[in-house]
Amino acid sequence: MKEIRIGIIGTGVMGADHAAILAEGVANARLAAVQDFDRSRAETIAASLGVRAIADADTLIGDPDIDAVMVCSPDGTHASLALKAIATRKPVLVEKPLAGSLEDAEAIVRAEVAAGRRLVQVGFMRRFDAGYREMKQALASGELGRPLFLHCVHRNAVGPDYLTSELVIANSAGHEFDIARYLLDEEITSAIVASPPATRNAPNRQPQFILLQTGSGVVVDIEVFTDAQYGYDVRAELVCEDGTVALDPSPATTLRAKGYDGFRTPSDWRPRFRQAYRAQLEAWTAGILTQTPSGSSAWDGYMAMLVTKACLQAWKTGTRAAVEIPEKPSLYR
Repeated sequence: MKEIRIGIIGTGVMGADHAAILAEGVANARLAAVQDFDRSRAETIAASLGVRAIADADTLIGDPDIDAVMVCSPDGTHASLALKAIATRKPVLVEKPLAGSLEDAEAIVRAEVAAGRRLVQVGFMRRFDAGYREMKQALASGELGRPLFLHCVHRNAVGPDYLTSELVIANSAGHEFDIARYLLDEEITSAIVASPPATRNAPNRQPQFILLQTGSGVVVDIEVFTDAQYGYDVRAELVCEDGTVALDPSPATTLRAKGYDGFRTPSDWRPRFRQAYRAQLEAWTAGILTQTPSGSSAWDGYMAMLVTKACLQAWKTGTRAAVEIPEKPSLYR
């Protein structure tokens, strides 16, 4: 088996983390080069990891010594870079969201279908988290019966300054949209959104409560609270006819329940999902070598964006919004 030589575009938080994981060692993969619009940042990371810093993204994608590309640059650049990777027939892992607009996401799907091969994976790393995988296996065993409710909680300590009430839905909730589709293995068909008042800690944005329903009628509720102060906290419970299955509670949840005051979870989300990020990279590179891709496809990324569109419509109108569900191309079936 050959070694996959990977180039990373974007060396901010996620790009730097992926570079560090690859440098630590991922089976059958090697970090070969990095690129960033901030050239000094890319050069610093390249020097620390002993790889090349390439001046621009197009050069990195076209480099014959790069076998696969990771796109970790700002959201608005994702589509153009993914399309260039598809044009060179190089596998590309794109951090979520797939694109900055639905039109650009559709263009990626069309280009990949025209190429006749799955080349794009979207960085919904929760599909590789052990806890979520155990939940999916428990449901698949049949012992719990038919699913009825999926309860999801997504909390951050403090949201970034640019985050708005709209972006709480459009950006922060995206992982929940994908993991609900993954766990339940069906499409989300409608959305309702309710917003409590903004908190004193973040008066410029509101927490959001999202209520989704799938084609078979399963109800999915999602609390997205980006300014919870105490830390990063992700929870999920799947309630079925004959039992429930949930992620293990965080240490903060356990200690607060026992009456310990002042406990804080880490404010950074990366430690919680570090093993999932590694597993995602391992699965992605193994899929390249065996030509059996896994993880979220371009279609999954597109569908998450269509759910986002319905949620934003529901939030703006105060009514239930239907999720548009196009016909799935045979490439993704």
